[in-house]
Amino acid sequence: MMRIEWTGEQELDPSIRKKMQEAADQCPVSEGIEVPVAISVRLCDDNAISEINSEFRGISRSTDVLSFPTVDYPAGMTAGQCGKLLQQEYDDELNACFLGDIVIAVPHIFAQAAEYGHSPEREAAYLLVHGICHLMGYDHMEEGDKAKMRRMEEKVLSEVSVLRETGITDADRELVQAAVKAMEKSYSPYSGFPVGAAIRGTDGRVFTGCNIENVSFGLTNCAERTAVFKAVSEGTRSFDAIAIAANQTPWPCGACRQVLAEFAPAIRILLCSNGQVIEKNLSELLPFSIELETKESEK
Repeated sequence: MMRIEWTGEQELDPSIRKKMQEAADQCPVSEGIEVPVAISVRLCDDNAISEINSEFRGISRSTDVLSFPTVDYPAGMTAGQCGKLLQQEYDDELNACFLGDIVIAVPHIFAQAAEYGHSPEREAAYLLVHGICHLMGYDHMEEGDKAKMRRMEEKVLSEVSVLRETGITDADRELVQAAVKAMEKSYSPYSGFPVGAAIRGTDGRVFTGCNIENVSFGLTNCAERTAVFKAVSEGTRSFDAIAIAANQTPWPCGACRQVLAEFAPAIRILLCSNGQVIEKNLSELLPFSIELETKESEK
């Protein structure tokens, strides 16, 4: 559990605070932190965060979230790898290792939720997770670091089911979580774009896959096809849903759409990125797939 010291002049509905706490509790679990940790969170207005931004960053404008970590992590390392450094920040009063301070502008929660078309609960949880990731040593100044941070944010948000679409079922959430986990196995040194997929057979079995790149780019295999080929090789040929996860909306390529159409022309596709899930049907993405009668269909 993440202990949070709440401060500030702005109030939030208890349901929003509850979702924020759930997301915060998941952060040390996903990061692999083995010691109790704590943070402070100030909820303020645009003027207050603008003043803080100006004082500490020299930027005289409002923003959504600011983070001030207490730990100076070695280059390339994050909190889960730095247990001894965390222990140096142990606070007797908190009975936990203090990771740092986060400031969140409450007006931005509601404005960005409306802009992106999701709930204030989801936006508030995302901003807090983003801030905590900074406190755990993540950053997004370089593309490689940004991808690493996005994967952690995605992992946390999927674990606490902070999803955009209200029609997503518990089984779908599990499928999304499996796809997010599969992202971690991605071999994508050339594009720097890890993708994970999890496909569910009508028999209930789930098969996962990741993108596997090759220096001869044409030999690269997408996550969706990896999952499908694994399933078919294990005897499952009928599917009802596939989840695809990445740091940006992972629209399947034409080849993957055709491979999916071979076995499940009406399959539901759950596209997951940054804690949001978009649901599509394959028929929307590939309205005119290639169809031929097979020898099996003639029997």
